[in-house]
Amino acid sequence: MRDVLPELMAWWEAGETVGVATVVATFRSAPRPAGASMLVGPDATAVGSVSGGCVEGAVYEQASVVVGSGEPVLERYGVSDDDAFAVGLTCGGILDVYVEKVSRETFPELGEVAADVEAGRPVALATVIEHPDAGVRGRRVVVRPGQGLSGSLGSPRMDDAVHDDALGLLASGSNATLTYGPDGERRGEGMRVFVWGFAPKPRMLVFGAIDFAAAVARVGSFLGYHVTVCDARPVFATASRFPDADEVVVDWPHRYLAAEVEAGRIDPRTVLAVLTHDPKFDVPLLEVALRLDVAYVGAMGSRRTHDDRLARLREVGLTAAEIDRLSSPIGLDLGARTPEETAISIAAEIVAGRWGGSGERLATTSGRIHGEE
Repeated sequence: MRDVLPELMAWWEAGETVGVATVVATFRSAPRPAGASMLVGPDATAVGSVSGGCVEGAVYEQASVVVGSGEPVLERYGVSDDDAFAVGLTCGGILDVYVEKVSRETFPELGEVAADVEAGRPVALATVIEHPDAGVRGRRVVVRPGQGLSGSLGSPRMDDAVHDDALGLLASGSNATLTYGPDGERRGEGMRVFVWGFAPKPRMLVFGAIDFAAAVARVGSFLGYHVTVCDARPVFATASRFPDADEVVVDWPHRYLAAEVEAGRIDPRTVLAVLTHDPKFDVPLLEVALRLDVAYVGAMGSRRTHDDRLARLREVGLTAAEIDRLSSPIGLDLGARTPEETAISIAAEIVAGRWGGSGERLATTSGRIHGEE
């Protein structure tokens, strides 16, 4: 929903009614992840996508029906055994799509949720998408860290279960469909709840204000990271040299990273690219970084630089397990030469690590293209 939130808010604030279709579960090679949304506006405009084009027409028609009836619908789209093109999802995947009517009357909390998302405050939205009692379907609650629920799904047991699980998803910035018994029983079935985890953007910290860093910052921003470039040299660490970075910091890298950890601004989604390849900068920095619970730590340098770096890291007391977390030399083997090509190589390694990809050519592999989330 995040990608279509500005358009949704414009219609909501104008008092209009919008059909909102959201991918709530995917199976096999589904083209879009859970949380992807499409809007059908009051002027019949379609915004966003749930399938990359495969079943947009069918979802558009369903959203138009839901706007008229007011009743939410959970629909499954996939390849039919009788006709492989029956619903248009020719990639072989399966999507569960939840379609609902959104207006000021049906979703009065949307303004506050959108304000949280805009301000970077973590907030989760949990909606009942399936339940034996039709009156429960469509109920939603808003979850914020350190606060109780806003709203209720119908019983304290339901609310408690969803509250705890939504906080867990929010911590990782994930979206997911959760399954419970009709009254929120942990081991039961019958109630499904979709949770959007609107956490702040994951962070990419780029250390070393060099030309490669500008390209990495550009690609990191494109991938949806909040990008920080850090270097101890003020003559190089300037905003004009890194226009795609969200912030440029002049500080010793290890000192800056330690301060961010102390402030609670580093989490398991954070990725770190160490591009200084200067031991006086990168060894103290990696001594801090490799002991953190982060998604990725990569360091630039030649094979000789890498070997020297490993020896220095052992000297400062890092264990073999900690050193094994380091991706060095940084990036995948794409034969990259230019800063831009190298940035793609680094980004490819980060994406592969996030989703468990092999980095091999798809043409030489078999099985699913899109792995399990």
